[in-house]
Amino acid sequence: MQYKIESRLLSLLGLAQKAGYVGSGEFLTEKAVKEKTAALVLVATDASENTKKMFQNLCDYYKVPIYFFSDKEKIGHAIGKEFRASLAVKEAGMAKAIEKQLKLINT
Repeated sequence: MQYKIESRLLSLLGLAQKAGYVGSGEFLTEKAVKEKTAALVLVATDASENTKKMFQNLCDYYKVPIYFFSDKEKIGHAIGKEFRASLAVKEAGMAKAIEKQLKLINT
């Protein structure tokens, strides 16, 4: 069950990327949060502690939902890139669909 949800989530990330709703990498994720265009932030569970803490603080301050999910390689592969430790989903509907799947994993 867990695997099925994870692969569905990674597929949604791929769709979001194709639609142009994703800003990935530390710089673009931070920029999206600060410009208030990020509807959701995803950080890889194997990202450095500094990266996790920085995004947690940033998202708390700007009131953006943040989730820690999967690993850098899988996240990067899902959006057609190399490794990605963080990404921002910039469209509310897509963010809601992704968040729904994330909540299924965390229950």
